[in-house]
Amino acid sequence: MLVIVGIVVVIGAVIGGYVMEGGVVGVLYQPAELVIIGGAALGSLLIGTPLTVVQALLGQLTGLLGSGLTKADFADLLGLLFKVFRAAQQNGIMALESHFDKPKESAILKAHPKFLARHDSVSFLSDSIKVIIVGGISPHDLADLMAEDLEVHHEEARGPAGTLAKVADALPGLGIVAAVLGIVITMGAIDGPPSELGHKVGAALVGTFLGILLSYGFLQPLASAMELRVHEDGKYEQCIKAGVLATYKGLPPAIAIEFARRVLPHTVRPSFEETEKICRNSRDAAGAQAA
Repeated sequence: MLVIVGIVVVIGAVIGGYVMEGGVVGVLYQPAELVIIGGAALGSLLIGTPLTVVQALLGQLTGLLGSGLTKADFADLLGLLFKVFRAAQQNGIMALESHFDKPKESAILKAHPKFLARHDSVSFLSDSIKVIIVGGISPHDLADLMAEDLEVHHEEARGPAGTLAKVADALPGLGIVAAVLGIVITMGAIDGPPSELGHKVGAALVGTFLGILLSYGFLQPLASAMELRVHEDGKYEQCIKAGVLATYKGLPPAIAIEFARRVLPHTVRPSFEETEKICRNSRDAAGAQAA
C-alpha cells in the first residue's frame, strides 16, 4: 500500500510543482520518448538477465503491493515449530520422517497453510530435519550447513533487486539517448518556424526528464524496497534455523521456541506471554488431534 502512496506522492509533487511554475502538463505527454526509454530499458533487462530472475523480479514487484510478513505469520510459524519439536521429544526424531517426506499430507503441517505456501521454507525445514534423522552431524556442522543453505537462497532472492537497480542506473543515460534523437529531428527541421523548433527541443528535453524521474523517482526506490523485503522475509528461515538448532542440542521445545523467537525483529516478534499462549494452544491442538 505504501508503494502506491509513494508513487502518487512522487507524481503529484513533480507535476504539481511544474504546474505551479506555470508549466503546461500537455507538453510532458511525449509517448515517443517513453517508448524509446521504456523499450530500451526493457530490452537491456532481457539482454542481461536470465528468465528465472525476470520471473522472480515480477513476483517480487507484485509482492510489494502486499503487507509482507506480519506478527500473525510468525506466531503461526512458532506454533508449528512447537508442534514439530514436541513430537520429536515425545516420539523420537524418527517420528518426524513421515511428516517431512510428504509435507502436504502431514497432519501437523496441514494445520498451517501459510507455512505450506512458502515452498522454500518448507524445503529448508524438511531438509534440515532429514539431515538430523540421518544423524552423524554435530550441532556446529549443522549450523554451518543451514547457514550455507540460507546464504544461497538469500543471494538468489537479492538478485532481482540488484537487476532492477542496474536498470535504474541506466535510465538517465537512456533518457539522454532519447533527447539526442530529439535533437537530431530538430536539426533536420532547422529551417522551420521557431514555434515548431521550440516544440521539438522541448520534446527532446522531456526524454532526459523522464529518464531521470523514472530512475530516481521510481525504479531505484522500488529496488530498495525489494531488497528490504527480502531481508525481512529472511527472518522467517532464520527463525526456523534457531529453533531447529536449539532442539538438536537437546533443549526442551518451549526453550527452543524461545531461541526462535529471539531472532525476530521487535516489530513482528510475539511477546514472551504471547509465545507461551501459542505453545499452550499448539499443545492443546496436538492433544485434541491425538485423541
